[in-house]
Amino acid sequence: MPEGTGVLREVLPKQGQLSVEDTVSMVLCKPKILPLKSVSLEKLEKLQRAALEAAQPPEAAPPPSAGAAPPRQ
Repeated sequence: MPEGTGVLREVLPKQGQLSVEDTVSMVLCKPKILPLKSVSLEKLEKLQRAALEAAQPPEAAPPPSAGAAPPRQ
């Protein structure tokens, strides 16, 4: 066979059995750790919490009736 051709001929037996040793097997890889919540869902929840906090009245000042003295009789 001349050098440099790079072509290989396939040789199959005329008699007997043909054995193939290539077997398909599963290849295990490292498991990928997926987040329970996506980044966009976390951002949305953060925006919703901020909107709820902004919508609630401030709790630092008590209502006017809470600090008043009881009426006298």
